[in-house]
Amino acid sequence: MNTAELTALLAAFGEKPVSFVLPDGGRIPDHAHITEVGRIDREFLDCGGVMRRSSFCCLQAWVADDTDHRLSAGKLKAIISRALEPLGLAALPVEIEFEDGLISQFPLVSVSAGDAVVLHLGAKHTDCLAKEICLPVPGAAEGCCTPDSGCC
Repeated sequence: MNTAELTALLAAFGEKPVSFVLPDGGRIPDHAHITEVGRIDREFLDCGGVMRRSSFCCLQAWVADDTDHRLSAGKLKAIISRALEPLGLAALPVEIEFEDGLISQFPLVSVSAGDAVVLHLGAKHTDCLAKEICLPVPGAAEGCCTPDSGCC
């Protein structure tokens, strides 16, 4: 889900509380604060030698001792909206950064609403972006990946 889609959905729900569901079904505590809105830009060379770029909007969720705090849909929309233009967030994918033992980033995959606006988070996975170069062709001889093949 991207920033434009998220802010449009949040606008429709006004003062409903926001809740975050982790990929394993656990939840970020309801009294979490969004302490940062950031634009994360990555430039990298994949194992096949291709230069790549990716960008996303990162919302940092932080949990403090303020257990009476509740984030509403309208408040979250306002927080994100302040950063849209200065950070050039337009329609970037949204990820939630949360620390629970380790700092992790979770892509926002969907939003549902009932008594609360629930942001459903997904898992990130590593991947080889040059499979056509790095992975053996089915049926190819063993050891087909030689040092000069361009494989990682």
